[in-house]
Amino acid sequence: MLPDRSFFFQLAEAAKAETLPRFRAGIDVVNKETVGFDPVTEGDRAAEAAIRALITERFPDHGILGEEHGNIGLDREYIWVIDPIDGTRAFISGVPVWGTLIGLYRNGRAVMGLIDQPFTGERYFADGQSSHYTGPGGDRTLKVRDCGSLSKAILFTTSPHLFAGEEMTKYREIEEQVRLFRYGTDCYAYALLAAGHVDLVVENVLKPYDVGGIIPVIEQAGGIITTWDGGRPEQGGSIIAAGSRAVHEQALAILSR
Repeated sequence: MLPDRSFFFQLAEAAKAETLPRFRAGIDVVNKETVGFDPVTEGDRAAEAAIRALITERFPDHGILGEEHGNIGLDREYIWVIDPIDGTRAFISGVPVWGTLIGLYRNGRAVMGLIDQPFTGERYFADGQSSHYTGPGGDRTLKVRDCGSLSKAILFTTSPHLFAGEEMTKYREIEEQVRLFRYGTDCYAYALLAAGHVDLVVENVLKPYDVGGIIPVIEQAGGIITTWDGGRPEQGGSIIAAGSRAVHEQALAILSR
């Protein structure tokens, strides 16, 4: 049995109770890397724990793949994919483009998902058939836009510094062709794409929990999200999301070379 919207929103509220009071509050940060900087906060851990507790109580036969507290039952039909704070760097910097991502996979395919931004009060939810927005301005069904071509597209990526070598060359070629590009929006870029405000997101080095909640929101709003070689995106990696087939194909022709 699939969960309903109210359960996803219950999960979002449980996470919000842990994340929002800590946002812009001088929280402690732990670096998960010995080389470099991969931050995690007490908010990440507490929010994921709250989500997992509700899932385990309601759906004890479902698996869980989470960023902070490990994985259970990854061979099960249904698997929840959780990123309690996607965009932790933004979170600790006080920038409201982070979000809680909650996805549900069935037999390895993302079928339902949620992008929640507690500070702005915005929720982007895919119910298995269509995607919906709840927040300032009222509720509405989400629909991507078709800008027509790569040359007219607005492109987002979290940071060009994440690309190197051949990936950097390919990314820069796309960046040179679009109308406008912006950096630093983490999961919020995908929400904006689903809502029809931007046209293309190109990223790499993503984990399953970085995309699990996003995939259904994009696809059920009419968009396309794949790996750079055109494959399914559920396991992460190098990812491209687009609002139209034409833009996806033009960008993919560059990325898949």
